[in-house]
Amino acid sequence: MRSRSSKDVNTGKRPRATRRHFSQEFKLEAVRLAEAGDRPLNEIAHELGIRPNVLRQWRRQAEAHAGRPAHEIFPGQGRLPSRDEEVRQLKREVARLTEERDILKKATAFFARTTR
Repeated sequence: MRSRSSKDVNTGKRPRATRRHFSQEFKLEAVRLAEAGDRPLNEIAHELGIRPNVLRQWRRQAEAHAGRPAHEIFPGQGRLPSRDEEVRQLKREVARLTEERDILKKATAFFARTTR
């Protein structure tokens, strides 16, 4: 009898693990438990069914955004906190304006040479 592998018969590749999503409340409660400090972080992560590095990441994120409302600490599914989104938009606009300025500089230099 052949042993069964975890690879797909047709493609020969392992099936891709589905990404798990956690609510803001779950993340905040996990961080609160980790910050209580009465138990090791690995033990808390194991009880919650998450990896310790995920809990550490959530803790760092909560520390970095301390003092902000909960919906800005863990905005969820690809959304950035309002300040970060604004910074991203402004950086995009600066890049666009810099490009426009450079084009105009080159055009000015080109037309200044052709008129002489």
